[in-house]
Amino acid sequence: MVNIIVEFSKYLLIVLMTVYTYSCFSVFRYEYEEDRQQILLRQNKLMFSIQLISYGVMYLKTGKTEIIFFYLAQVILFLAVIALYTILYPNVSRVVINNMCMLLSIGFIMILRLNTEKAIKQFIFVGISMIISLIVPVVIRKMKSLAEWTYIYAGVGLAALALVAVFAVTSGGAKLGFSVAGISIQPSEFVKISFVFFVAASLRKSTDFKNVVITTAIAAAHVLILVASTDLGAALILFVVYLIMLYVATKQPLYLAGGMLAGSGAAVIAYHLFRHIKVRVSVWKDPFATYETGGFQVAQSLFAIGTGGWLGMGLCQGSPESIPVAAEDFIFSAIVEELGLIFGLCLILVCVSCYIMFLNIAMQLRNRFYKLVALGLGTCYIFQVFLTIGGVTKFIPSTGVTLPLVSYGGSSILSTLIMFAIIQGLYILREDEEEIIERKRARQLRDERRREAFQKETRKRKTKKEEGYKQRIR
Repeated sequence: MVNIIVEFSKYLLIVLMTVYTYSCFSVFRYEYEEDRQQILLRQNKLMFSIQLISYGVMYLKTGKTEIIFFYLAQVILFLAVIALYTILYPNVSRVVINNMCMLLSIGFIMILRLNTEKAIKQFIFVGISMIISLIVPVVIRKMKSLAEWTYIYAGVGLAALALVAVFAVTSGGAKLGFSVAGISIQPSEFVKISFVFFVAASLRKSTDFKNVVITTAIAAAHVLILVASTDLGAALILFVVYLIMLYVATKQPLYLAGGMLAGSGAAVIAYHLFRHIKVRVSVWKDPFATYETGGFQVAQSLFAIGTGGWLGMGLCQGSPESIPVAAEDFIFSAIVEELGLIFGLCLILVCVSCYIMFLNIAMQLRNRFYKLVALGLGTCYIFQVFLTIGGVTKFIPSTGVTLPLVSYGGSSILSTLIMFAIIQGLYILREDEEEIIERKRARQLRDERRREAFQKETRKRKTKKEEGYKQRIR
């Protein structure tokens, strides 16, 4: 009986996830707020249904009572997050909140399936990060001088990366961060945010050649320090983010072409300088030929994706624990093995819908600084998704970055939730701008009506005076 329930559940999970994904894009079609609210509430129901089915299946297969407690704690957390965001910020983007909670819930499900201890730690990370992220929209809304701190952002970012390059211990061929009281802190995750703010503040002031050269030099310093630390995934993200922001700010194709040419040359140099890059490229070419010398991870990832197929093996029916670092870098492979490629594709589309929302906010903001911040954070997010999924599917060489909000990792979770909170703050600013514009329009319309009424009354009085004058003459 349990096997029948598990088998049926995998089809039901795919259907629910497909409907949820469709709603992420269909919500943009509706103009009326009532119609949108219906879809947003349906998204919440779908998310909680996916959680209930997933944890129910895991409990039936394992019989562990901690699964029930974890499920209840998670439901309370998400209900609290949705309620607090809605109460504290009535103008918040519910689509972004729903997608954020959905991605976190999928991560919780798979991490608990892989490792209970890591799932509990992840829950604690998310809880703390949520509390911090709830404060961020207020900061964005109230602090009007954020655009003036150009070199503070640059100084903080460069200092943090330099500390890692000098003092951090090499792990997995790269210097990533420090361990404090048993908690690993990866500064490069937070430098992504300060980097975006620096570039946005600098390009807001001026896009003339001199300022572009200075901004490029400081941006290159960030990337070079990361290269020196052999944190090439983060270096690549910063490089692409800067290139996109520079092109959008200046509208100069020459800068884009020059950046791509410089990036290609740097990639060739890095290939010859760093041994582990040569290993990753050879693994990308043929992971099975290099199975014993570095291709094991990617090979196991491809085995897992192939085994899962379109519909997956079903929760607790596969063996995702055989994938190295499955809860971190290769969590997408674990998801596809047990929940199926269709579910995995829907997960990618949910991430894409987040990016579309970020771009939508960026395009409608009038403030140049905030517009560039929204663009930069959105690009940072979606490019990291591309690097992660591209690496585990052998589309590109593996870069060792995590899948935002889904993979296990405290620094990654906190930095991504801060990014989403900043976007929410910008969305609220946009709504505030719209309200101000609407009030101005209403005031102008009211003034025009008063003016017309006054002119009409004046004409009436004038007409009456003329008629009275004519009658007196007669």
